[in-house]
Amino acid sequence: MPRHLVSAVLGSILLAGSVMAVPSVHAQTVIKQAAEADLASLDPVWTSAFPTLGFARLIYDNLISQDSNGIPKPQMVDSWSSSPDGLTWTFVLRPGLKFHDGTPVTSKDAVQSIKRWGARVGAGQVLLGVTAEIVEIDARTFAIRLKEKFAPVIGMIGSTTDVFVMREKDALTDPGTQVTTSIGSGPFKFARDKWVPGSRWSYTKNADYVPRSEKADAYSGGKVVRVDGVDVSYISDTSIAVQALIRGEVDFYEYVPSHLLPVVEKERDVVTRVINRGGFNPLLRLNHLAAPTNNQKFRQAILYATNQRETLAAIVGNPSLERPCWAVFSCGYPLETEAGTEGFRQPGPANIEKAKQLLKESGYSGEPIVLLNPVENQSLSAAITLTAQQLKQIGVNVDLQSMDFGTLVSRRTLKDDPKTNRAGWHIFPTQGPTQDRTDPLTASILPTPCDGKNWFGWPCDAQLEAMRVKFAAISEANERKQHAGEFQKRFYETVPYVPLGAFVQKAAWRNTVDGVLEGFKVVWWNATKK
Repeated sequence: MPRHLVSAVLGSILLAGSVMAVPSVHAQTVIKQAAEADLASLDPVWTSAFPTLGFARLIYDNLISQDSNGIPKPQMVDSWSSSPDGLTWTFVLRPGLKFHDGTPVTSKDAVQSIKRWGARVGAGQVLLGVTAEIVEIDARTFAIRLKEKFAPVIGMIGSTTDVFVMREKDALTDPGTQVTTSIGSGPFKFARDKWVPGSRWSYTKNADYVPRSEKADAYSGGKVVRVDGVDVSYISDTSIAVQALIRGEVDFYEYVPSHLLPVVEKERDVVTRVINRGGFNPLLRLNHLAAPTNNQKFRQAILYATNQRETLAAIVGNPSLERPCWAVFSCGYPLETEAGTEGFRQPGPANIEKAKQLLKESGYSGEPIVLLNPVENQSLSAAITLTAQQLKQIGVNVDLQSMDFGTLVSRRTLKDDPKTNRAGWHIFPTQGPTQDRTDPLTASILPTPCDGKNWFGWPCDAQLEAMRVKFAAISEANERKQHAGEFQKRFYETVPYVPLGAFVQKAAWRNTVDGVLEGFKVVWWNATKK
């Protein structure tokens, strides 16, 4: 080739290369995740929906976080101390903490975030119940001053229902009203401009985040971000989500339905693993404000009609991943007991007859019972669909209403009677990690005060609530176990909700992704992508 043509070709290549290099200094490393449900709310105090909790763990930071063994560790807090009389707990924040808008995190933000969390979340309500005041000492120091000695202060703040620290002006929002901003101080920023409700959302690396020096361990330790961002897609059809994973269109799928696991596990380039070793407890939440689920005998009828083995088979369909469990404080944990379950624990014809008898004694007259069915969430939909069949078997007139999960999250907040508001409800399915149900003081669904400020369903039983709060004064293991048995007996008399057993699920990801941490909700610090 003549020299002038060689020069021209080389020049064109160099020019093309320079033009192509202009948009970015380096290739962006982005993890693509398939979500189990839509991100319908940005407020982790207002709702405990899993997509919202996943969102919150990335963009917010916590004062104290649990490691993979459930032990609370300092996170935003640099140190804490207790006065000799145990009535004052002082906390010092780490230096250099900043919100995504560049403003510093101060003790004012922490104080107000604790107050908002404590107004709505079970663990916080217990803590604030024994708190005289929470005060700012200086920009990095705040104190909780108690009315009486209360040993589990750190356990409350560092429970699975974390305190997500917001800017003071956001945390001043009424706890019953959703926060709509998304400015945290966590290792990721929410890409608000890329959020398409019902479809997709994204996070970008927070370059200003200063992680702790300890090794990352679940939700504790150094939150070192090794990718540029995370793109999340909500794919309602689980079969399509699995195919997207196999084709490499997404990198990670958190909750693979068990019937699709054989399809995934035969793929050489896909890893499957249980990242939440404790698993999940599905349950039926009952509306205690609307008739007839406000009737104790009607609720007991539902309890006797429930067959956990059938329900778990519908949800999971793999006996190796299922475990019938009636323990209110989760099976496999220190407070597990069978107390109070003798009458209904083993399914059979006698249970059905007992359910019919209780239904008659409740005075039920055949009115429709509204069941909320989140059709795109296969495990919850399977649970409530089978519940509908079990209730029909004992003579209940069932109105099974199908909807997306986001609609369920909105409707379950309504206290209106279904007779006067078509959006009202009687029963909805939900599930949570077993770790969230092991401690009576921190479990969000357990409080039964009669002020209507507890979790959706609003069960009211002053005796059960007093028994729950009493755990704070019991430290000896055998005494706690005995009290757990008495609590559970009363629980199954009043039936705040109906447990449906326990199961584990596997997550799946492309082998180009590494460093996925354990936890009941995936987090993306520590992870890498080739």
